[in-house]
Amino acid sequence: MHLGNAFCALLAWLSCRSAGGKMILRIEDLDPDRCRPEYAWQLMEDLDWLGLDWDQGPQAGDAPDSLFWQSRRSQVYRQALDRLEGQGLVYPCFCTRAELHAAQAPHASDGSFLYDGRCRSLTPEQRQALGQKRKPALRLRVPEEEIVFEDGLQGSYRQDLAEQCGDFILRRSDGVFAYQLAVVCDDGQMGVNQVVRGRDLLSSTPRQLLLYRLLGLEPPRFYHIPLLLAADGRRLSKRDGDLDLGALRRHMDARQLVGYLAWWAGLLEQPEPAEPWQLVPLFRWQKIRRQDIRLPQGIFKENF
Repeated sequence: MHLGNAFCALLAWLSCRSAGGKMILRIEDLDPDRCRPEYAWQLMEDLDWLGLDWDQGPQAGDAPDSLFWQSRRSQVYRQALDRLEGQGLVYPCFCTRAELHAAQAPHASDGSFLYDGRCRSLTPEQRQALGQKRKPALRLRVPEEEIVFEDGLQGSYRQDLAEQCGDFILRRSDGVFAYQLAVVCDDGQMGVNQVVRGRDLLSSTPRQLLLYRLLGLEPPRFYHIPLLLAADGRRLSKRDGDLDLGALRRHMDARQLVGYLAWWAGLLEQPEPAEPWQLVPLFRWQKIRRQDIRLPQGIFKENF
């Protein structure tokens, strides 16, 4: 985990505990090339070090661990995909990533690409011919509709699916189910009623709200929190090795780090050591900052 992951985990945990809810830990390991079991176990160890527990998930609760690993839930996603196909909303897409990127510029401020629907109207004969050359991805036909919802922290958000999103992938050409479909299925089946995540995922929420509706599921309440940025304005990532928990754990006490995270969030007036449970009475969403937070250069050097 890097510092931004820890920031999000702490706020999710505080929101849950302050409301008397149950915390769910789900391992989103859909991509076999990027997700390894040892990464998940390290994540759980990091959460434990921070003092953040969970009620349902791996090593917790009375449900089988397999329910909380997306890599073991393909049948659930397959059934949801079948339901959408039965509504005539899914079609095969034979475009490669290179073809899509060459055809158009990135869409909007997040650098994503708006799919132009070129495979929507292929004839059965064209699909059969293309299918002999490559395996298709599966896309959802989005309606010409504006999705509007109220985010718990960022306020009102709206998106025209056809103009700002386009038909999106439900299953990749290699058979891996897409994040959008998987999280909707999991949230619905697990009874999730609150999702806390980074503001960079705000624009993906209308797609998920559409899927909740099409699958007959009750959507959760969303809270999109500010991102922690490096001193130069970049989003934190694994490249920032000095700000991942592996590095910080060697030099800091967990209480010190929790105090910094609570200070950046707006729960403390200054960074002072704190246990997560000590922050529960202080937590209010009205206190949490909305704008991204740029960290000073060498913020933790005094502790090294």
